[in-house]
Amino acid sequence: MRFKFAHAVSIAAAVAMATACGKKDEGGASGAASATSAAVASAATPAPAPAPASEATVVRIGHVAPLTGTQAHLGKDNENGARLALEEISSQGLTIDGRSIRLELDSQDDAADPRTGEEAAQRLVDHHVVAVIGHMNSGVSIPASKIYSDAGIAEISPSTTNPQYTKQGYKTTFRVVATDAQQGPVLAGYAMKTLHARKVVIVDDASAYGRGLADEFAKTIQAGGVKIAARESTTEKARNFKAILTKIKRMQPDVVMYGGMDVTGGPFAKEATALGVKAKILAGDGVCTQELPQLAGDAVQNIVCSEAGPALSKMDKGADFAQKYEARFHTPVQIYAPFTYDAMYVIVDAMKRANSIEAGKVLAAMATTDFNGLTGHIAFDDKGDLKAGTITLYDFKDNKKDVLDVVKQ
Repeated sequence: MRFKFAHAVSIAAAVAMATACGKKDEGGASGAASATSAAVASAATPAPAPAPASEATVVRIGHVAPLTGTQAHLGKDNENGARLALEEISSQGLTIDGRSIRLELDSQDDAADPRTGEEAAQRLVDHHVVAVIGHMNSGVSIPASKIYSDAGIAEISPSTTNPQYTKQGYKTTFRVVATDAQQGPVLAGYAMKTLHARKVVIVDDASAYGRGLADEFAKTIQAGGVKIAARESTTEKARNFKAILTKIKRMQPDVVMYGGMDVTGGPFAKEATALGVKAKILAGDGVCTQELPQLAGDAVQNIVCSEAGPALSKMDKGADFAQKYEARFHTPVQIYAPFTYDAMYVIVDAMKRANSIEAGKVLAAMATTDFNGLTGHIAFDDKGDLKAGTITLYDFKDNKKDVLDVVKQ
């Protein structure tokens, strides 16, 4: 419609111009007609259209975490961190091998379930993503990692801590956090050196993460000569712990170590306090979230937990990140958003160094990463583990996490 209107206006203007010329040349009716014909002919011929701008090449980067279910608050936190980084990189413009690149986040929900995670992983492979950030849970990352390995696609986890993840021999697995082989001993060291524990009870949620962390804690405790009075298991869906806690109360341990997530760890601690269990409760990063005070109630005062990375408050630009994150998503950082943020930057750094958007070339470049990110210096060993891990211990004051200690590996 715009072309027809403009065309009509141009013809009218041409006729007016020719009429004006005719008035100036009284003896030239034929001159006026000639001018009109020329103007109309010129107006009727559209000007050459400008060459269409070349479209940017779309590059998909996968992200997988539980976006539904009881762990969705943690999965969404991870997704938000990756999205924030992607939006920052896109706003600055990205060019690889002379091509303008438009990044897209291909986010999938694995519901913290291994089978669902494998299906999500296969979808990302089918979508031809250049790399994947995820999965959040060890029990999902480990089985899904074979799918990425078979496809030759890098998987970089922001929160998988089970050592087995990178011990499978795959060249595609990376992580930007420390492992439970580091986290478990730090918790055990705190139990022995600070709490002077002589008798402990260990409880896990039977997940790959919870059991794996509990195993690493147990190794160090036993090596230190501390008695493990009992080793109990519950499930990831349990909400009632009375039978286990009644048994624990009779044993009167100094420390109870809980391996699991906040959705079970919080109620476990709350019920322990209600039953009169006096032992200090130690837990790992799955429990150590901003939601824990709501889940544990007043019992949060009796919990010491760890994270497999530096505290946001100790990161050089942590305050700036927290401000940007809350402004963008209207919620505070839960735990591992800074690590998904860095994972996105690590992938793009590998693309730049490879000067390629081919998954295989990006994977090769990932192995030689030497990147200073929000969470610190990121470089990988030959298994894909972070070369210099950090474990942070917290307690809770006024229902907020407070740094107790930072242990660099």
